[in-house]
Amino acid sequence: MEIYKIAEDGKENRNSVITNLKPGVKNPNRVNVFVNSEYAFSLDISQVVDLKIKVGREISEEELLDFKKASEYGKLYQRALEWVLLRPRSEKEVNDYLYKKIYEKKLDKNYINSIVEKLKERKYLDDVKFAEWYAENRFVKKGVSKKRLKMELMKKGISNETIEDVLEKRNDEEEILKMVAKKRGKYTDEKLIAYLVRQGFSYSEVKKAVEDSGEGSGENAEG
Repeated sequence: MEIYKIAEDGKENRNSVITNLKPGVKNPNRVNVFVNSEYAFSLDISQVVDLKIKVGREISEEELLDFKKASEYGKLYQRALEWVLLRPRSEKEVNDYLYKKIYEKKLDKNYINSIVEKLKERKYLDDVKFAEWYAENRFVKKGVSKKRLKMELMKKGISNETIEDVLEKRNDEEEILKMVAKKRGKYTDEKLIAYLVRQGFSYSEVKKAVEDSGEGSGENAEG
């Protein structure tokens, strides 16, 4: 199916001219652009509008190169957008993802900051909301210490200030009780306390929770 097509009158045109626009086969939100009757690049619909792409427009070699770069940028942005829509991501995760894609395809590194900023502007990327989501969903049933959460969030590139704000009201006591209930039958008191301390919980809170829960009967500790 053709969107637009310039009439061919058999005359040779030495200038580069946009001669045809066709919807993408795999992605109907992208438009295939033909220059001098040959496929040249593809753009998403918003780019077509922003760049004033239309049949009959004459373009220079420099403009053609710019449009091809815009095409690369649009594809990379779309991949990043689809990736962050799967689940919340941190800025660092997106940066790492984009660096990998750029390295694989040998694209312009300057795309990264532009794409990250665009995702932030459109509210698809927010480190505070990511940290809140991560803290809320990490080991919901199993339990996890604030210390461990803090270390994991730091690895995700979240600032100390944001981490402290997000974890301020988190209660380690509730998390300890989750883990005591789950591991009680596998450990003696001594080994259960040691295990929970290794998970980042404080010794005093762990000792009290274990003693209050009754004596354990397990003999094997997890490595």
